[in-house]
Amino acid sequence: MRKRVLILGAAGRDFHNFNVRYRRDDEVKVVGFTATQIPDIAGRMYPSELAGALYPNGIPVFEEDKLEKLIARLAVDEVVFAYSDITHEHVMHLAARAVAAGASFHLHGSDVLLESSKPVISITAVRTGTGKSQTSRKVQRLLMESGRRVAAIRHPMPYGDPARQRQQRFATSQDLLDADVTIEEREEYEPYIEQGAVIHAGIDYADILAAAESEADVIVWDGGNNDLSFIAADLAICVVDPHRAGHELRYWPGEVNLRQADVVIINKVDTGPPDGLDLVRRNVAAVAPNATVIEAASPVTLDRPELIAGKRVLVIEDGPTMTHGEMAYGAGVVAARAHGAAELIDPRSAAVGSIAATFERYPHIGPVLPAMGYSDKQRRELEATIEAVAPEAVIIGTPIDLEQVIDLGDIPRTRARYSLEEIGSPTLADVVASFLG
Repeated sequence: MRKRVLILGAAGRDFHNFNVRYRRDDEVKVVGFTATQIPDIAGRMYPSELAGALYPNGIPVFEEDKLEKLIARLAVDEVVFAYSDITHEHVMHLAARAVAAGASFHLHGSDVLLESSKPVISITAVRTGTGKSQTSRKVQRLLMESGRRVAAIRHPMPYGDPARQRQQRFATSQDLLDADVTIEEREEYEPYIEQGAVIHAGIDYADILAAAESEADVIVWDGGNNDLSFIAADLAICVVDPHRAGHELRYWPGEVNLRQADVVIINKVDTGPPDGLDLVRRNVAAVAPNATVIEAASPVTLDRPELIAGKRVLVIEDGPTMTHGEMAYGAGVVAARAHGAAELIDPRSAAVGSIAATFERYPHIGPVLPAMGYSDKQRRELEATIEAVAPEAVIIGTPIDLEQVIDLGDIPRTRARYSLEEIGSPTLADVVASFLG
């Protein structure tokens, strides 16, 4: 009899684990995925063209909050946890629920890693919103400047039609439009395109890796949330954040990333609280004693700072960093305070639809508007919230040209941009040079 498995996920790691470990295993039957963190995933199907010959009808996706009922109804033998940016305590609560309902509980690790024929540098983090993406782009830029052909591979964000997203390659702005990407996807892909780079993503990472290898000398893995790399790395870089000191040892699987790191970047030392910096340094030394440690700032600039001076300003921040990343504010608020905004508008009372629901689900969010845009409907609700707030100016703290996906009307706006700047030595340039030999 085939073992019956339920995979807990968020439309990313769960699909990868299935593709690598279960898709061709005729001794296991995956009876479903569950969904959380990302809106509008539950109720869909993982399509048969991705699920393979053992699953001619595809695989359904359910709501995670129905876990016990699903275990009983689907006769589940084993529950597999397969998403990220979750406290260790929360993971073990899910384990307790699964075991109490009669199933076993499992976490995958190296058994779902892909091996590359090319050298691989992975960039991961202990939480989402640490500065991982700008670190990944800087590594890619350093590699390109060395004369290497580089391909970045991004952690999956398959929020549209999974069959269309099996293997994606983004090199131009038109590629983003053709793929009808969400705001969250654009936040990750657009900055690569702006620096003349190519980024690969999708769902089937064996195919994605093969495509990247065909045009690159070196692969850069750009992780999502604080997830593990999907590809075995020759050089593992992990970013930590003193604004959330202690989280590096409290969140799954960010602690794994830290313990496995060859290089640890302590980011935001320019704005991190002194006690947070001290704690992070102690924790890094305790669990990654052989890692090279780089300290860095994450400076924020505005392209038109004069637009916000003395104004009532609405700050639109990166969505995932504010939501399951648990930050109260981001780069936009830092820029607003530095450039003399008179007032930061709290948009809660004006929020509509799913935007209001986001504030209810994540009450820690400060006086900012998270750039939620997983569907056309949600983007329209974002626009309606902005219109109801009636700001005198807007700071776009999310790392994309937001005007490409929502209508801001004639409201004056400025973009916050942030980068990674190492303090002292060693630097990323030193690390990359040593890696290349």
